[in-house]
Amino acid sequence: MLAKRMQRIKPSVTLAVSAKAKAMVAEGIDVVDFSVGEPDFPTPPAIKEAGIRAIREDFTHYTPNPGIPELRQAICEKLERDNGLKYQSNEILVSCGAKQSLYNAAIALFDPGDRVLVPTPCWVSYEPQVSFAGAEPIFVAGSSVRGFKLTAAELRAAIKPGTKAIVFNSPSNPTGALYTREELAAIAAVLMEAGIFVISDEIYEKLVYDGQSFTSFGSLDPAWKSRCLIINGVSKAYAMTGWRIGYAAGPAELIAAMGKVQGHSTSNANSIAQKAAVEALRGSQEPIEAMRRAFEERRNLMHALMMEIPDVRCAKPQGAFYLLPDWSAYMGKRAGERVVDSGIDLATYLLEEAHVAVVPGEGFEAHGGYVRFSYASSTDRIREGMRRVKEAAARLA
Repeated sequence: MLAKRMQRIKPSVTLAVSAKAKAMVAEGIDVVDFSVGEPDFPTPPAIKEAGIRAIREDFTHYTPNPGIPELRQAICEKLERDNGLKYQSNEILVSCGAKQSLYNAAIALFDPGDRVLVPTPCWVSYEPQVSFAGAEPIFVAGSSVRGFKLTAAELRAAIKPGTKAIVFNSPSNPTGALYTREELAAIAAVLMEAGIFVISDEIYEKLVYDGQSFTSFGSLDPAWKSRCLIINGVSKAYAMTGWRIGYAAGPAELIAAMGKVQGHSTSNANSIAQKAAVEALRGSQEPIEAMRRAFEERRNLMHALMMEIPDVRCAKPQGAFYLLPDWSAYMGKRAGERVVDSGIDLATYLLEEAHVAVVPGEGFEAHGGYVRFSYASSTDRIREGMRRVKEAAARLA
């Protein structure tokens, strides 16, 4: 009965872990949830008020499919102000989250037989979205020694005939890796030479640490304007995950094609959320900086506690809000009758025995004992959760 393509599509491992953790909480179990990829902060008050105002003004009907003009203009202003990129409103598409923006792009760009480079470890939805379009995802692994970042040479070696595009993510989910401008420029040179289109997922743009700066792929050279699609949104930086507003900026022809896809799936994004997103982009950015500073403090804390666990290795990320520690030294160990042979086994053990939810690395194409920890939790919960994890690790022998 089902389409054959569904045999290739795996369920989201992050949503599966989160659902199991929530079910345990509903049973009265105290679970420390390090699985969720969303800020625990409330949406800033001014943004919420903009949404409330939209309701009171009865802004509750259909909007233009690409997004309200006011929001598309605010996105253009943001891209020029923050990234030095100049776009017109017809080069912007507002969608129901950055995830839909990426899906629209995959359907509009890829044909069966196309190859799409996906640097790994990678976000769980890149591969299924490429596969939905009938294209072939080509995984390219970055070395953990370099914080999982690809070199230009590694990328060049992965390019084969039929390679059409790359889905690039910096800062990265799940590694937190942040590419410098110099590193991006070296990669961009290889991609430009090969004529490869870039889909640049920049959703974690605002969450960078240690005084580092973010570089948008499209800002490397004016020539990238016609060869690059920028994906972003308000979910992560503005604590607006549930509002579901993402956007794409790119060549007008591609944006129009993505608009066709959206027009036959969801139509416009939520009208109220669009008004709130205008306030997010045009209003005070101080609440966002306050959240960024808190995330940096939490990163420092979780990383320090992680490094106290014997034989665990973990790069210190410079962006997003994730750690991807290497627990390979624990593979093959056991606690009673339970044997840990994979990241899936380890995540299951930590959830069931320590009541700490993490996501197995297999969902991110990170095999061999990796698990993702999110530090989008309070410092108290981080301390408690890491205490449980350390004690659980000590029971594995």
